[in-house]
Amino acid sequence: MNDRRKINFAVAAATFLLLVLLSSTALADAIDGNWCNEINGRRLSINGPEIVTPGGNRITGNYGRHDFSYIVPKNERGSGSTITMILQDEETMLMNTPQDQKSAEIWRRCGPPTS
Repeated sequence: MNDRRKINFAVAAATFLLLVLLSSTALADAIDGNWCNEINGRRLSINGPEIVTPGGNRITGNYGRHDFSYIVPKNERGSGSTITMILQDEETMLMNTPQDQKSAEIWRRCGPPTS
């Protein structure tokens, strides 16, 4: 194989690899949905900039496709703190806690709440 063919092959292989990586990344698409904390039983729901907080308040936060943040309402534990959530993969997100901004809780996707 001459040098030109080697370069063309390398470019084609790199392009293919990039497309595969981008398509698999797109599967972990958005933070929107219902989330549960398996340890403490709390739930929340995100729909664009709207969130139903673990305390049951429906408020607006800062929405990014793969992250979300909001200020804890006055009638909830940790009021005034900023909560930040980051999507890890399609089924998992990390949320910082109001008590310790350096630690994170693991939350998993779950079904809608039932009454």
